[in-house]
Amino acid sequence: MFDWHQIDTVFLDLDGTLLDLHFDNYFWKQHLPRCYADHHGMELSEANEFLTHELEAHRGKLSWYLTDLWSERLGLDIVTLKHEVSHKIQVRRSVVPFLHFLTRLKKQRVITTNADHNSLELKFGRTGIDAHVDAVFSSEEFGKPKEETAYWEELNKVIDFDNERTLLVDDNLAVLDSARDYGIKHLLAVNKPDSQQAKREINHYKNTEHFDILYKDWAET
Repeated sequence: MFDWHQIDTVFLDLDGTLLDLHFDNYFWKQHLPRCYADHHGMELSEANEFLTHELEAHRGKLSWYLTDLWSERLGLDIVTLKHEVSHKIQVRRSVVPFLHFLTRLKKQRVITTNADHNSLELKFGRTGIDAHVDAVFSSEEFGKPKEETAYWEELNKVIDFDNERTLLVDDNLAVLDSARDYGIKHLLAVNKPDSQQAKREINHYKNTEHFDILYKDWAET
């Protein structure tokens, strides 16, 4: 799928790429609506309708990813509620072997994520996946989400990478679009970020469900 001799840096999304997106989908679509309905004394259907409307208004914006903002906006402690279902946080199959493969090839491994500091603390605490990479950069640090090309501009100010020799792996097609527009050459979409949902049909990016296809048959010579 890729000639690893042509790649020096690998940017890796967190949720839906390294980690199973089922945790996030379950939290925002099932656990939070139930908690919100109970807390505010409303029907679950009413809570779902309200939360869907609120979240969609922020999709693709930095605010969508800020847990402190949502705690204030919804009158609930989002971090505490996430801890209640944190057993659902799981590393996706073949991720760790893939990261070990990149280590053997001496590639620069960087997590580039929209997750904020609260989410990172929770997920890294549960999985330790950050121990397998060289650096982690959150959009919270730059004040811009990955869906904006300005994110990649800011990232390039703090870490050296060559667009022509960089691979981004992400499940968010809008993020892949922004990276493409910035000039990052190698792009790979995850077509089944949530293990409990069906595989997506993706036509305009190379895509895969798991990463073993990227390293199992690679000859390192």
